[in-house]
Amino acid sequence: MNILITGALGHIGSKLVINLKKIKNLKKVYLIDCARSNNLNVLFNLKYKNIKLKFIYGDLINKKILNQIHDKIDVVIHLASITNAEESFKIKKEIFLNNYGIFKNVVDFSIKKKSKLIHLSSTSVYGPQSLIVDEKCKNLNPKSPYADIKLLEEKLLQKKRKKLKFVTFRFGTITGFSSGMRFHTAANKFCLNTILKKPITIWNNAMDLYRPYLSLNDAINTIIFFINNKNFDNEIYNLLTANHTVRQILKMIKINGYKIKTKKTRSPILNQSSYFVSRKKINKLKINLSSKVDKDIKQTLKAIKSFY
Repeated sequence: MNILITGALGHIGSKLVINLKKIKNLKKVYLIDCARSNNLNVLFNLKYKNIKLKFIYGDLINKKILNQIHDKIDVVIHLASITNAEESFKIKKEIFLNNYGIFKNVVDFSIKKKSKLIHLSSTSVYGPQSLIVDEKCKNLNPKSPYADIKLLEEKLLQKKRKKLKFVTFRFGTITGFSSGMRFHTAANKFCLNTILKKPITIWNNAMDLYRPYLSLNDAINTIIFFINNKNFDNEIYNLLTANHTVRQILKMIKINGYKIKTKKTRSPILNQSSYFVSRKKINKLKINLSSKVDKDIKQTLKAIKSFY
């Protein structure tokens, strides 16, 4: 089996590339990244006895980058994306051209190569909801340009479903340490600010609003499970470890012995959405989703503390 991983140096990609031996019958892996965060260190010391790795440096907005791949590709794992929802308000045009433009290129490549596609969407497509939401929810209410684009990606795949086998995961907010991790997501940013003794900025009424969180370990286990079981059913699955409030996340930090400073804001784009997401659909597949967000937070605090 040959696979392509886009965004291979990012928060999720950097965790996936050290777990490749768990993918059955894997022979060759193409890794593509533009190294936006200059984290080429992810590639250091990557050694597999029976798996060949090929890194391609480049921005996938340029279709020609994909022309460097001549082998048959069985599965494309598309992780490349600008993921900062808050920042997306400031760079609406850039994020559309980048995220949606790149996604269309990857979809075209997958159809041409007859590859299966793993697509990452986001639970942020739900937006504020008063009830528990599942994949059948029709009242999708994205509240950021980032979430708008994720919904557009989902709609594009539905149009292509006769030409392409895929699976879409609506990821919760990622928690957990990796060598390519980002610090703009809620839990990670809270951990960083705590270690730096900086105040954590929270929207005025956000303390008891729910959000879905996804442990990096659960994310990787699920991706590998779907590949190994060839489960490309053109379906959408919510993927999360647990739903937590901001207050609960802060408590997870405090129990590790840290004092927290908070600062409230009226920003209309920060922490204002509450939605409680169901994972009943994916639970039926009996995937090992046993990680805990509090353990991720403890690990992240320890990792940051080690160099500050």
